Amino acid sequence: MSTENEGNAVPPAPSAPPVPVASPDASPQAPTAPEGAEGPAGPGHRADQQPGQAAPAPQPHQTPPPHQTPQTYQAPQPHQAPHPGQGYPAAPGPGGTEPTAPLPPFPGTAPQPPAAGPEGAWPPPPPGTPAYAEGAGGAGGGAAWGASYQQPAPKPKGRGGLLAAVLVAALVAGGLGGGLGYTLARNNDNGGSTTVSASDNGAAQVKRAPGTIANVAAKALPSTVTIEAEGSNGDGGTGTGFVFDKQGHIITNNHVVADALDGGKLTATFPDGRKYDAEVVGHAQGYDVAVVKLKNPPSDLNPLALGDSDKVAVGDETIAIGAPFGLSNTVTTGIISAKNRPVASSDGSATSKASYMSALQTDASINPGNSGGPLLDASGAVIGINSAIQSSGSGGGLGSGGGQSGSIGLGFAIPINQAKYVAQQLIKTGKPVYAKIGASVSLEDSTDGAKITDQGADGAAAVEANGPAAQAGLKPGDVITKLDDSVIDSGPTLIGEIWTHKPGDKVTITYKRGGQEHTAQLTLGARAGDS
Repeated sequence: MSTENEGNAVPPAPSAPPVPVASPDASPQAPTAPEGAEGPAGPGHRADQQPGQAAPAPQPHQTPPPHQTPQTYQAPQPHQAPHPGQGYPAAPGPGGTEPTAPLPPFPGTAPQPPAAGPEGAWPPPPPGTPAYAEGAGGAGGGAAWGASYQQPAPKPKGRGGLLAAVLVAALVAGGLGGGLGYTLARNNDNGGSTTVSASDNGAAQVKRAPGTIANVAAKALPSTVTIEAEGSNGDGGTGTGFVFDKQGHIITNNHVVADALDGGKLTATFPDGRKYDAEVVGHAQGYDVAVVKLKNPPSDLNPLALGDSDKVAVGDETIAIGAPFGLSNTVTTGIISAKNRPVASSDGSATSKASYMSALQTDASINPGNSGGPLLDASGAVIGINSAIQSSGSGGGLGSGGGQSGSIGLGFAIPINQAKYVAQQLIKTGKPVYAKIGASVSLEDSTDGAKITDQGADGAAAVEANGPAAQAGLKPGDVITKLDDSVIDSGPTLIGEIWTHKPGDKVTITYKRGGQEHTAQLTLGARAGDS
């Protein structure tokens, strides 16, 4: 699982090319069309040990070179008819307004061609649309954008006064229409309108009662933080945490704060923008749980309520809060997809040791940066700590690999019952305490069970003398297939299941020896620290 979660920079929006503005005081010339803008460990592992540019302005009287593509317009020439079917968009005139187009003649009169004014008369013909870098034909070929403009046939003189009068009448009519429209709107006369407006009490009709996602999110968000961890070498990443108690303790994942250990820097930022320096109180690499404490914590901390992860059911609704890819205060939803899912996760580095959990699986969207954030039930109680994802881009590993692959709907959370116990131990002693059976098991892939190896790690005995397994009669070569009612299909599964218990718990082990099935009762021992 990647422990870094940098946000992606948002590229700037492309600028729209400016349209050349014709001047009313000069006859149209031929400005050149602007150019386009750049438009886990090997055998012998102990079951209790753990094995990331603006377009140029038009220039007057500029003559294009002979090789110039036809992306300019020509000054109007008299006695030329418009090219059949050719049109052009209206260009903005001075001050951002559009030139007024001639109105049709009065009813009963024969259509007349427009009057020809002297050269330079207003309005001048608008320029063609600027061409982009695709070339004269534009994308897809066809007529070029900014093709040459052709002057319409000259109109007879003597109609200019009538045209002006028609324009004045049209402007007056437009003014009257605007005034009448304003008056009708002011008087709430919606005659003829087919739109429907929401009533004033529409907001009150939106139900955000307890149990709705919006209500849960509104209550939980103020108690979550975005954690930034920076190592002494400058490396770091982003994760999430949530308020554990009023003393300023924040619970999160071990891999979120790992970079800040040994002299690094740690900060926690609340959704309202308040930012606090923090320090690591304790961390448990095997459990992938850590507790940090805010320096000078505020007095208004509101710890999130902790639920009972043993009581959740497949299909229960879930709500995840975190900072995926650096996007703080993100809320996603889903369901509990499975329980007691054996998961061994790591940050993918060569020196990383795996963490083991019997996880809650959810399809709520979880991505790098969600790590350490709360997984809530429909009432807003914390039922897990989001910790790992299965990603199609990581070669099938649980969040392993160097890439920052995203959610495919397979997220895993540490059950809160286990995380609560670990956090309390870290606050009390600064070190984690792990339950153990006192035997080394193979971590190789298997579906038959967890096999006790012939030799332990670093040359130690596979079965610890006078340890729980030895006292229960277990020997090297035995294959453990069940722990209480939980099926054991591999060494990592056994480790994760043992770690859901506390030292001193009594459990029943089912195992096979020489093809025969046996059971044994044993009391789990304890191991302090990650060594």
